[in-house]
Amino acid sequence: MSEASNNAPTAEQAALAVEIPPILEPYHGDRPPAPAWFERAIEHRPERSVVDVDGAGIELLAWGERGKPGLMFLHGNGAHADWWSFIAPFFAADFRCAAISWSGMGRSDWRERYSIEGFGAEALAGAEAAGLFEGREKPIFIAHSFGGSVTNALAAAHGERLKASIIVDSGARPPELQWRGPPRRSQPNRVYPTLEAALARFRLMPPQDCRNHYIVDYIAREALHPAPLGDGSGQQGWTWRFDPFIWSKMDFTQAFDSAAALAAAKCRLAFVWGEQSKLMQDGVVEYSRSHAAFGTPFLAVPEAEHHVLLDQPLALVAALRAVIAGWP
Repeated sequence: MSEASNNAPTAEQAALAVEIPPILEPYHGDRPPAPAWFERAIEHRPERSVVDVDGAGIELLAWGERGKPGLMFLHGNGAHADWWSFIAPFFAADFRCAAISWSGMGRSDWRERYSIEGFGAEALAGAEAAGLFEGREKPIFIAHSFGGSVTNALAAAHGERLKASIIVDSGARPPELQWRGPPRRSQPNRVYPTLEAALARFRLMPPQDCRNHYIVDYIAREALHPAPLGDGSGQQGWTWRFDPFIWSKMDFTQAFDSAAALAAAKCRLAFVWGEQSKLMQDGVVEYSRSHAAFGTPFLAVPEAEHHVLLDQPLALVAALRAVIAGWP
């Protein structure tokens, strides 16, 4: 998710840019109707806590009993832990599940500097605090989009601590498709006068529509918090929780080689992606397949774009269950 950038798009982003109608604007701040399965899932409320990681408070959600096999769910850029609040409950009967918000996102603290290594430390610390290492088995990390890049690096650096990693709509990119984040922001997040106005502005990045408006509404509300309007009136408005300058603060001094990380993974890997994803073109899928270990599962979810867990949440649950069941 991202608010409109204040800077010009890159060539790749311009190629991805399409005209997407406002998803939530027609609801005028009301909640779209949701199916029973979704209501049941979000009613399975997580334990909420904060864990300190290198001086920053990291938001931690957890479901299920300690001592059961662990699943760690990791979100994408600009998102937050509650993107998994309607997915993780499907696993909570058999697993101890957890999700974090990366620093600079969700309800986690912002940092002066960010790095892939630092995000990896947050994921491991969150798993430790949630008790995912207390069971008889090592935990499985499940990560979407940007979270998949972090998990890819983590599997190479600390994969011996994990049973496996499942990477959702993210992969090793060929040299001609390398990406170094979105355009750098120069302005803070806008403050909207009403919750209705803020929800109407919510967009998915990369740009795509989503038929499950109730999920978009849910994640958008969790991405917002009250803030002063800044017009001298003393009134409160609404703004996004994520750090708008996160990519300006990102440490790129050590280039991350996603293909090399795949080849060096110290745990099992699996890839799940949206069959219609603009980010998982055939070149990315085949490049990832060529660097992953022989026998690594690759599964495409039909009728899903990049945001697989929003487009086809129940199909994603089934795909994850199938992959996990296939690992002894």
